[in-house]
Amino acid sequence: MKERNIKHIIIFMITTVYIAYPASMVNLYSDHRAMKVDDILTILIDESAKAGSESGTKTSKENSLGLESSGGTGALRRIPAFGLSGNNKVAYDGKGGTTREGKLVATITARVTKVLDNGNLVIEGSKVVVINDEKEIIKITGIVRPQDVRKDNIIYSSNIADAEITYAGKGVVNTARRPGLIARFLNWLF
Repeated sequence: MKERNIKHIIIFMITTVYIAYPASMVNLYSDHRAMKVDDILTILIDESAKAGSESGTKTSKENSLGLESSGGTGALRRIPAFGLSGNNKVAYDGKGGTTREGKLVATITARVTKVLDNGNLVIEGSKVVVINDEKEIIKITGIVRPQDVRKDNIIYSSNIADAEITYAGKGVVNTARRPGLIARFLNWLF
């Protein structure tokens, strides 16, 4: 009889703990990966881009004109010889090149805003950092495959489809590096 009562007490205690703390029981055995709307995942942004182009043009043009005569004949023999000659040469050698390079390394947390029919997750996140009245804003949107999310709920930005990553700044430093209104007008005009 005592053994049976002990089993009932143990079952009762386990049931009570499970009912009182269901999330803790589930978390012991479940995966913490984002799978549904409003789940959170961490994105490691490591993006770099480098582009360049070069062009060259080389043209050349030459013209020449010439007219010569030796002296006349008969009574005109005493007229001195005359001649006409001309030369025109145009050459152009133009070269141009441009190079642009950018790198962004950051960590940002995003929220699942929608789960697509195929199970892929639509994500959206933003982060604002303010240091000395300088505001740095990072925004990210895109689509994530659940199998690309690591067990620690982290995904790399290179695994995000249709990724749109925006990095912008506002403040005194950002404003100071822009040309003034008159300089911008003159650049637009010319």
